[in-house]
Amino acid sequence: MLTRYTRSNVAWIDLVAPTPGEVRPLMHEFGIDPLFAEELLLPSFKPKVERRGDIIYVILHFPTLGGHRPEQEIDFVIGKNFLITTHYENIDPLHSFAQVFEVDSVLGREGAASHGGHLFAFMAQNLYRALGLECEAVGRHLKEIEERIFNGDEKKMVVELSQAGRTIHDFRQALAPHQEMLSSLEPVATRLFGAEFSYHVRTVFGAWERVEHTLARLRDSLKELRETNNSLLSTKQNEIMKTLTIMAFVTFPLTLISSVFGMNTRYLPIVGYPGDFWIVTGLMLTLAVSFFIFFKHKKWL
Repeated sequence: MLTRYTRSNVAWIDLVAPTPGEVRPLMHEFGIDPLFAEELLLPSFKPKVERRGDIIYVILHFPTLGGHRPEQEIDFVIGKNFLITTHYENIDPLHSFAQVFEVDSVLGREGAASHGGHLFAFMAQNLYRALGLECEAVGRHLKEIEERIFNGDEKKMVVELSQAGRTIHDFRQALAPHQEMLSSLEPVATRLFGAEFSYHVRTVFGAWERVEHTLARLRDSLKELRETNNSLLSTKQNEIMKTLTIMAFVTFPLTLISSVFGMNTRYLPIVGYPGDFWIVTGLMLTLAVSFFIFFKHKKWL
């Protein structure tokens, strides 16, 4: 699907799962290299920054919480008076950006997007800002996990912590190449758009850094929560094992006494005396109470 937006002298063409019939006219209209045009048709596995003539081609992968895949690819074709974006499923931040862009166009607000590079910079900042909001959602989820850990749900939280860890890992893995890509973009873009454009690239880089720092804090919080959860689980398991061990220690002498008096021998002490059953039972209860008092005194119970 192809959607075209225009503001002042800058055109933005947004392609969702493009077809050759949509890409080919754009290739001729904007003078896009055929190799670039071909790469727009299929997802790429690696990020990329490359310039040919007056066009810069950028591939970036952005992590997502709600998509079918852990990351979404966006291809940017940046020219002096146009920007082409290609992605293979709907991306909410781009949809929001399109609404703002369209409203500004209708109202005649020209803004600062005087060329495709400016438009790319504003769009990239919007994408990183959206990632920051998703990171905040992960942070709120970690807060909920923390509350449930201290409410006694340590066992259930093992899975929740693992899922949160996978989300943070996927985010960091998807964003890790962005540092190199944005660093590569700055000299390429300044040669095309002028030295003053370096400021805009650094602004985009700063937006990426803020997300990266947020992820680092989330990772540290996750590590602390995981250690706390493991400690509470170990403590609870140790308490259970201690209780079972004490129960076994208390019942062993009682079992031994009952076994002795159940032996089929010609002589057994106490057996045969009046009240022998109550004597043996009282002896067993006395031992059990004595052990219980001893363990209480030692604070093992």
